Amino acid sequence: MSPLRNCILNKNTKTKPIWLMRQAGRYMPEFREIRKKNTNFIHLCLNEKLSYEITLQPIEKFNFDAAIIFSDILMVPYGLGQKVEFKKDFGPILEDLNINLISKINKKNFTEGLQPIYNSIQKVSRYTNQKNKDLIGFVGAPWTLLVYMINKQSPKKNLDSKLFNDEKSIDEILEILDKYIKLHIENQVKSGANIIQIFDSWAELVEDKNLEKFIYNPTSSLVKFTKSLGVPVICFPRNIKNYKKYVEEVKPDVINIDYNVDPKLIKENIDIVIQGGLDPKILLSDLENVKNESLRYLNLFKDRPYIFNLGHGVLPETDPNNVDYLVKLVKDFKC
Repeated sequence: MSPLRNCILNKNTKTKPIWLMRQAGRYMPEFREIRKKNTNFIHLCLNEKLSYEITLQPIEKFNFDAAIIFSDILMVPYGLGQKVEFKKDFGPILEDLNINLISKINKKNFTEGLQPIYNSIQKVSRYTNQKNKDLIGFVGAPWTLLVYMINKQSPKKNLDSKLFNDEKSIDEILEILDKYIKLHIENQVKSGANIIQIFDSWAELVEDKNLEKFIYNPTSSLVKFTKSLGVPVICFPRNIKNYKKYVEEVKPDVINIDYNVDPKLIKENIDIVIQGGLDPKILLSDLENVKNESLRYLNLFKDRPYIFNLGHGVLPETDPNNVDYLVKLVKDFKC
């Protein structure tokens, strides 16, 4: 059985599989070369040949246990007809949301618009199956996509609450998102993804009184659906205040933790498979520090099913040699 699925489904504790969020990205010279010639990020995600190549770059270079398809959570709003572009040194910019427009999209149009992603997954899955590695498909959680779609850019720490005054419209958008995020999950699974990760990048912005409406209910709906396809689910509600409550309500197979939470408390309070936690900035430091901080997580979760990962994505300024060192350290770790 492939390493991550063995950890998740069989609760294997003898090895600690490793992959990293944004493992295919700007820290790799090979990626930067491709990006230099392909300035439109959305077009790059929809270039099945290059998406395939980029996805496998870190697998072939570092021997990670899983590939994650090179794509973006904002491909769902794009597939729904909302224009998305990425501005250098700023991030995503979305056009004004037209609810009438996105409500007219049908499943056929949505799937056809994102078909190159699914074609790329098919090609990557043939490779990962041969190498006994996992292939992770992913989506943004409904709350995070809602934030981008109505805020039209990354909210950072500020989100205007007035954007949510029109409850009827918000409910309509959430209903559309539920339908098409599920379709995007299903299409990825049918194409060969054998694990799905749900990213809730802006979970920390939700007030406690609204967690059920915006986080727990919509995300648990996706989790149930994905499990019905026979595929395990990893959830990453970044910087959420109460991971234990989230796990109880959403019921993922794996919870990815961020680097601001105490991993000891996670171990004490959560029984499911844990993933991640290491601060990406550790990979910017010397190898001795990389070793010590990584072993802190490995030793803490030594007797638990644990997938080694970060508490967020690999930073662009990371030295690839440090990533190589980390992977070898984790693979050599004796449980």
